[in-house]
Amino acid sequence: MIESPKPRLPRWMKAQMPKGEKYSKVKNLIHEHNLHTICTSGNCPNKGECWNAGTATFMILGDRCTRNCRFCQVDLKLPATVDWNEPRRLAQTIQTLELNHAVITSVTRDDIKDGGASFWAKTIREIRARNPKTTLEVLIPDFEAQYDLLDQIIAEQPEVISHNIETVKRLTPVIRDKFTYSTSLKALRYIAGNHRVAKSGLMLGLGETQEEVLATMRDIRDTGVKVITIGQYLQPTGQHAKVKEYVKPEVFDFYRDEGMKMGFSHVESGPLVRSSYHAERHVNA
Repeated sequence: MIESPKPRLPRWMKAQMPKGEKYSKVKNLIHEHNLHTICTSGNCPNKGECWNAGTATFMILGDRCTRNCRFCQVDLKLPATVDWNEPRRLAQTIQTLELNHAVITSVTRDDIKDGGASFWAKTIREIRARNPKTTLEVLIPDFEAQYDLLDQIIAEQPEVISHNIETVKRLTPVIRDKFTYSTSLKALRYIAGNHRVAKSGLMLGLGETQEEVLATMRDIRDTGVKVITIGQYLQPTGQHAKVKEYVKPEVFDFYRDEGMKMGFSHVESGPLVRSSYHAERHVNA
């Protein structure tokens, strides 16, 4: 049986090559301080725009994940020992770069007793101590919706706490490894009920229907989440879930309009949108 060819990348999915003085500075310092960014690990098409605008997304707790989601390029390998000096190096890098806004995310660490919650808290404290004017968004795993673990992060009061639901309910068991749709909603509901700005995001092009997307958006809004990002899924390698459709820009515009009608404060919706796209705008949601 001949396998169907990969859909051709449409013109609206083509991003400019990253360049610029600020971009080069961020790139060099990340390498020098042995830090990880989802911008590079996830091959984000917007990293040039974000880095030049004084925003960057850093990934803590290593670059190896204990879950094997079919959309994610991060390595599934035995994670390295937790590096407790990483928060200090990250705080120093943010200070050197004079970042206006930083987004922090992480791999999922099911191998650690608290899932890395205490490490997250330490990271936020270190960044705050050196960078009191830098606003923060933390993009966290679900922590299995354990409230005591989520409380450790909420207590540090980052401006935005985000957890991505990623895809619609029907596709969650196929696309996300060990994550469940209901657990993500439970975590989001708790965050939104105990924090000023809660945020989530999902990808399109995995075979979902318009009705499923709208239902997912309503489910997210019903938790109290104020900000949502909607972008196009891109297949990282041949081993990952296939792109079923390149969603047209006008469809993303439709979802943006519908999201605003649902009561979201911010809806970032477009083919090249990723979780941290225009993240600095979401602080005041």
